[in-house]
Amino acid sequence: MTKDTLTDKQKNVLKFIYTSIRHNQSPPTIREIGEKFGFSSTGTVRDYLHALVAKGYIRVREGKSRAIELVKEALFQVPVLGRVQAGMPVYAAEDLLGYLNLDQFAFPGPDVFALRVRGASMRDAGIMEGDFVLVRKQDHAQAGDIVVAMIGEEATVKRLATRAGDYFLDPANADFKPIPMTAVAFIIGKVLQVVRDCA
Repeated sequence: MTKDTLTDKQKNVLKFIYTSIRHNQSPPTIREIGEKFGFSSTGTVRDYLHALVAKGYIRVREGKSRAIELVKEALFQVPVLGRVQAGMPVYAAEDLLGYLNLDQFAFPGPDVFALRVRGASMRDAGIMEGDFVLVRKQDHAQAGDIVVAMIGEEATVKRLATRAGDYFLDPANADFKPIPMTAVAFIIGKVLQVVRDCA
């Protein structure tokens, strides 16, 4: 654990602060934090706040009751690493295209990234061209999971399926055919969420 990594309890306090600021347009007071987590003294709350300040996640202005400010807004963003084909596989270079703001999915974690979808092969699963898929890096999945897989140097998003002991990457559109998993195909992540760009 690095010096700026949060413990689970610190993360929960930070989530509460974040939610309060985003939904109530003001940070919680020390007393409100204590009530939320059942801390018996304001000193315990201050210890948590000091730790979050030291790790660079918040700033506390002295002399005010609602004096907490978020510092690390990037905590709520995930990198968009490229595009992934929902159709026939295409090359997906891991180039940083920007960041996807995920306020509604606070604290996505360091192993989560986003890809913009191209193609219509996952249409019936609600994954449309132009959508973002939020992906957790992992090299395994269960049948039925929607995954991002590499086939050679090309990436595709499909549903993992098994038939007669063999694995396939199934589309969710009858116009496309399943892709057999071969020795050169491997999973790079599991799709956690689809985010539609409504801008």
